[in-house]
Amino acid sequence: MKVLSKGRDYAYEMAGVTMLFFQGEKVSVHTGDGEPEGDFVQTWAEVREGRASLSVLVQRDGRRWEASEVVPVQEETLDAACETRLAVLLYRLLEEITGVHPKWGVLTGIRPVKLIQRRIDQGIPREEIFREFREELLVSEEKLRLAFATQEKEHAILSRNTPDSFSLYISIPFCPSRCLYCSFVSHSIEKTYKLMDSYIDRLCQEIAHTAQVARQCGLRLRTVYFGGGTPTSITAGQLRRLTDCVAAHFDLSQLWEYTIEAGRPDTITREKLQVIREAGVTRISINPQTFNDGVLRFVGRKHPASAVVDCYQMARELGFDNINMDIIAGLPTDTLGSFRQTVEKLIALRPENITVHTLSVKRSADLSGEKAVDLAALTGDVAGMVDYSQRRLMQSGYAPYYLYRQRNILDNLENTGYCIPGKEGLYNVYIMDETHTILACGAGAVSKLRQPGGPDIKRLYNFKYPYEYIDRFEEILERKNEALAFYQAYPARGFRDLDSF
Repeated sequence: MKVLSKGRDYAYEMAGVTMLFFQGEKVSVHTGDGEPEGDFVQTWAEVREGRASLSVLVQRDGRRWEASEVVPVQEETLDAACETRLAVLLYRLLEEITGVHPKWGVLTGIRPVKLIQRRIDQGIPREEIFREFREELLVSEEKLRLAFATQEKEHAILSRNTPDSFSLYISIPFCPSRCLYCSFVSHSIEKTYKLMDSYIDRLCQEIAHTAQVARQCGLRLRTVYFGGGTPTSITAGQLRRLTDCVAAHFDLSQLWEYTIEAGRPDTITREKLQVIREAGVTRISINPQTFNDGVLRFVGRKHPASAVVDCYQMARELGFDNINMDIIAGLPTDTLGSFRQTVEKLIALRPENITVHTLSVKRSADLSGEKAVDLAALTGDVAGMVDYSQRRLMQSGYAPYYLYRQRNILDNLENTGYCIPGKEGLYNVYIMDETHTILACGAGAVSKLRQPGGPDIKRLYNFKYPYEYIDRFEEILERKNEALAFYQAYPARGFRDLDSF
């Protein structure tokens, strides 16, 4: 499906709306002259004397549909108003053509809650925001209720942030095997075993250097997050080296949260959990994704679902009192009935955090490559899965505290973190909201420097692959030093009296 704009150019935004209705189909912006061959969407906008004439044309399978309207516009909000009204025209036309009804309306961004928060900060009453999103942006009532409930929790977490706050991310890009849906840069332990000691050596050096940079920038560590890959893919000894390194170089006395993704049960041992516990880690993840053994086998996990329960019970025996468990709605071969059983199993286990992801099929995942499946076939029950999880988790005392969306996510749905009150995953909110600086270490890691008290963000990229990370390590340290120049350009107010925040 090609998308083109005439008059004022909103082709990129209209392509985003078009993607909501044609999952698994390539949608691209048409840059040539005239109408493209085959299926296409064309929008047209002409502004004259405070009025905008807007129209949409859709050609699909040899048939044509059109819609148009004239709306009043003001110069200062002209493009925003035209873009929104064209998106609504296109949405309603594609609803008619396809019979698809995306529940987030014309919103295509990844952080809808942030849009709501922005309006609240402007002093707009909540009921007026609800009306705007429902009537003008076509968001469903159920998604608005979820978004408003999430906003309340997110806002409390974000309010804790201070201009000198930062989080530390440590990348362990290794897994026992690659899951069918995974798009992360991760590598099989078997194939990269020879690199492991060198990788850990370099990572410890980067952690030490990052701590020095953070001190020079006047930053205060608030959360630590070990992610991957699967951090528990490495040995207990290697894991201890890393946690000892963090403790040796960073002041952990004012830490709000310390998370390590234990992740897959086929990497978890009692010895590794003891190392994590002794390091003072306050939160871990043990992720089933599903409790259906057949689905686990299909997506490339070789362990049974019962192994997840065994690891969970082991963690409880060792004293962990903040455990997150992830599940995914829309996995190939899963059914609504099976997914409901997974949700009920989680509720019975009663972890403090439950994160419900909706499957997002990325180009780099095997699911969109040689083992591709029909996306249309996957979307049949996914909305019912997500609705069921939301209803049952909230009935069971879990509250949503963070929410985000991804490109190519099934049925234009969302990923939501739920928790027992007081057990929110802080790092998840800070990384998604881009509220404060994230200093990231390891292969594939991306540091995000956030201007204190302002909107600017600068990204520092590490090399993606472990062998590049090892061979070009000095370049990574040089890039980290760019944080110093950033904070010199944007000094945080009041760093001489940090307790005043």
